[in-house]
Amino acid sequence: MNRFALLTLYRSLARHKLYAALNIGGLAVGIAVFLVLSLYVRFETSYEKWLPRHDEIYVVQTVWNLPGSPFNGAYPFTMGGLLDQMREDFPGTVGTRVRGGEGAGSVVRGGVATRDDVAQVDPSFFEVIDLPLTRGDARRALRDPASTIISESAARKYFGSSDPIGQNLTVAMDSANVYRVAGVFRDLPKNSDFKLSILIPLPRTPPSENWYHWGSSQLQTFLRFPTASAAHAFEQKLDPFVDRRGLKDMGKDASKTQQLALLPIADMHLEPQGKQSASQKMTVVTLGLVGVLTLLIAIVNYVNLATARAGLRAREVAMRKVLGADRRALIRQFLGEAVLTVALAAILGLMLAELSLPLVNAAGGLSLTIPYAIVALALIVLVVIVGVTAGSYPALLLSRFPAAAVLSSARAPGGGRAGTRTREALVVFQFGLAIAFIIGTCVLVVQTRHVRQADLGFQRDGLLVVRSFADSLLPAARRRAVADAIRALPGVTGVALGNSAAGGSGNDSSDNVPLPGVAGPGPSLRWIVVGPRFFQVYGSRLVAGRFFDEAHRADDGDVGGKGMPTAIVINRRAVPTLGFASPDDAIGKTVGGDRPRTIIGVVDDMRFFSPRQPHSATYYIYSRRPEALDAAVASIRFTGDPRAMLAAVRGVWQRMVPQVPFVGGTADQRLAEFYVADDRATRLFAIGAGLAVMIGCVGLWGLASFNTARRVKEIGIRKVLGASARDIVTLLVGQFLRPVLIANVIAWPLAFVAMRTWLAGFDDPIALSPLYFIAASIVATAIAVLTVLAQSLRASRAAPAWALRRD
Repeated sequence: MNRFALLTLYRSLARHKLYAALNIGGLAVGIAVFLVLSLYVRFETSYEKWLPRHDEIYVVQTVWNLPGSPFNGAYPFTMGGLLDQMREDFPGTVGTRVRGGEGAGSVVRGGVATRDDVAQVDPSFFEVIDLPLTRGDARRALRDPASTIISESAARKYFGSSDPIGQNLTVAMDSANVYRVAGVFRDLPKNSDFKLSILIPLPRTPPSENWYHWGSSQLQTFLRFPTASAAHAFEQKLDPFVDRRGLKDMGKDASKTQQLALLPIADMHLEPQGKQSASQKMTVVTLGLVGVLTLLIAIVNYVNLATARAGLRAREVAMRKVLGADRRALIRQFLGEAVLTVALAAILGLMLAELSLPLVNAAGGLSLTIPYAIVALALIVLVVIVGVTAGSYPALLLSRFPAAAVLSSARAPGGGRAGTRTREALVVFQFGLAIAFIIGTCVLVVQTRHVRQADLGFQRDGLLVVRSFADSLLPAARRRAVADAIRALPGVTGVALGNSAAGGSGNDSSDNVPLPGVAGPGPSLRWIVVGPRFFQVYGSRLVAGRFFDEAHRADDGDVGGKGMPTAIVINRRAVPTLGFASPDDAIGKTVGGDRPRTIIGVVDDMRFFSPRQPHSATYYIYSRRPEALDAAVASIRFTGDPRAMLAAVRGVWQRMVPQVPFVGGTADQRLAEFYVADDRATRLFAIGAGLAVMIGCVGLWGLASFNTARRVKEIGIRKVLGASARDIVTLLVGQFLRPVLIANVIAWPLAFVAMRTWLAGFDDPIALSPLYFIAASIVATAIAVLTVLAQSLRASRAAPAWALRRD
């Protein structure tokens, strides 16, 4: 483009400032939304890709196939000794194990423990997961059972500015031991599921009695293969391996119950575990689509306004042709103008994205940054594509008009009926997506509010959960004394121990319960061991029978296990699962085959786990001895201020067992962790949807203004013939609303399919009521009416004489 063409572009934009602002601004907002959400998708899909040769690393998954079990599905955990058995059966296997991670251990200094991200790993760890080291020899260090490797942050935290190499650090995991720091690795990036600050060698003696027990899940096993085909060939050998090695613990054809599968480490972050829905993956896909569709709406809006306004330049084209411009020169000019205009919008969009990132990071709990090299290349491609698309109409169509016909015409060509229908179709597309976004936002907001406010079967207010009771450093004999001290605090009305609690803390186990007269192993139920007054502390609702109590000595599972049926309490969902017609019908019945269990009570379902995890049939076993509880978690019922009570409990803990780090919080805090991902998705979706609707309104306003300006003489004639201002407004608003109303044909089915798929991930979804669709359509219609009403009112009030004189 030459200087004259640039001057023409500047004058065109300056002459129609409002249209230029709407057109360029709408596209800039669309580009900004697309950039921000693309950064989010890029971040979520980049987990572990920072590792050297990440494409060669696979995590071994345990895949359960138990009829009716709540734990069916794939989990990235295995038994502890799996790698040992693999190396015996498949010599040359390259692998490592990681036991622990986020908050799994502690560092003891001055007799006081501080929780940290400690993990036990094999000496072969760096052969598989090659973390970047800044100091030391990692491969040699991990062969020494008394050495440790720490992160840069841990080095600063525990040693300040001094050299950590060679210094001692007391690390506790299973037991407290003194380790010598032999290396320092770089802090792991945020796009990693590994939470590692301190690495210590796996003990040579198995740390668990179930280390080689098939069916247990104790750690993560990672393997490295040179090619994907080698990994696939190894995976084909795993079913016979499971059948051979699992025969003792799981019987014949063990692979029909438990399989092993390989998952690329880069896919681990978005891969759902067990029966839980792919909430994270669905969130990423959904927000990626929101970004793409918002950009598409902005592009359609830009092209629509650009082509509509192009007709006003027909006389300019004709004059240039009269003055000697050929068609090729006109095409170059119009395409160049369009590309430059889109480039301006892209620059503004990049600026908006940069300015909005702090707000988006705060709203979504993220840490996104713009990689300018990649973004610049993407924007150049976008500018060329959108610019050529938007400039094609004036470049190819207007440059073809005969100059004489255009100059002799009373009005500039505007594309005729075909052009009007094309623009209406684009408006239908825009508002179809916008209405679908409104419906989606309503459903997301209502569903996330529903899971927060749903009845969980227990009183979540006034409840603390202390997970430190399960710490291996806490002697089992001290549990009772600590629990009694907390129970004596003012405001504490009850303390109960169990191996599960609100928020999913503790163990999560299930087994099959054979039914009398029914062949087969029976249904699979989750089981939870509870201590005295567990149900009273939680405020559980008794449906039938009674709770465990001290008056019935046989309630204790330790007593009942000695040749007597074990007393159990079941939840309401277990009643039909065990084949009973009603809760009252279940009381006094014995199930369990060789391990008889007598039902003494039925309680309402208590949801301790994620709302996306299917709620399962559960039975409870009683143990009055705190030291007998494995993975014990304390639940504390209190009155008064939660912060003051938490501080008081922490004070008791640090006074009695300072060598064990305190980990506790309110039940609401624990449960809130389940809602973080969906809350973030809802906020980001609402932001994208709101901006998409705004862009659609900008386009509709621009088209309304354009069409109204072109119909001034028609309106004047109608008023001369007797039409009132109300008639004019009704006519114009009705014509502008037609594409908006037709847009529901696109929006409703699209939103229905999308929202039904998303809601399927919840165990307790809301009903997809028609009210959401009707309300969204009413909102969109109201927005559209308000958008075009001002233009219609102004046109209806114009004096007929002025309208008929206007060119």
